[in-house]
Amino acid sequence: MKKIISVSEAGKLIPNNASVMIGGFLGCGSPDRIIDAIVNNKTSGLTIIANDTSTPEKDRGRLIVNKQVAKAIVGHIGTNPETGRQMNAGELEVELVPLGTLVERIRSAGAGLGGVLTPTGVGTLVSEGKQTLEIDGKTYLLEKPLKADFALIYGSKVDKFGNIFIHGTARNFNQVMATAANTVIVEAEELVDTPLNPDEITIPGIFVDYIAV
Repeated sequence: MKKIISVSEAGKLIPNNASVMIGGFLGCGSPDRIIDAIVNNKTSGLTIIANDTSTPEKDRGRLIVNKQVAKAIVGHIGTNPETGRQMNAGELEVELVPLGTLVERIRSAGAGLGGVLTPTGVGTLVSEGKQTLEIDGKTYLLEKPLKADFALIYGSKVDKFGNIFIHGTARNFNQVMATAANTVIVEAEELVDTPLNPDEITIPGIFVDYIAV
């Protein structure tokens, strides 16, 4: 059995200056209620790792608007003008990472690898300060693993052992982030008493530390 806590308690587990992976692609598959709790707690100095910074009025975007984020490692900021404004004003550090590279860096951390080799970004600003290797006549960037103190993920249906089913495209970054953080908290849309059928498990409970309901 995993520890079942309230969404409010989940928010209180995140301290100032923590690094936090947050699942979701814009509003799809985001742990919205845990994010709301962090907003209410006024937790600050966060480093967030996510697909995007959402929109100003939703989930991760609210953390940006409230200036609770010191650094964002993301693939996309175009839907949240406040992210760009803070970045250009020097109020927020933004590391833009190509989406495929972002997910592979997270995956490599979860797999215990030393990084990932990718041709994406070679010869561009993305490659500045990074090690390159030539293999069979082609140049690759060495992109280092991305790990976090916490991963906040979403589950459509979760059993009390922490096994998670995620419906459809809500899976997005949630699956890989569950493998790459010291503490994993899943926000359960539905908590069930009966163990999930192995055929419907998206994320095994072994990766999960807390279930927030």
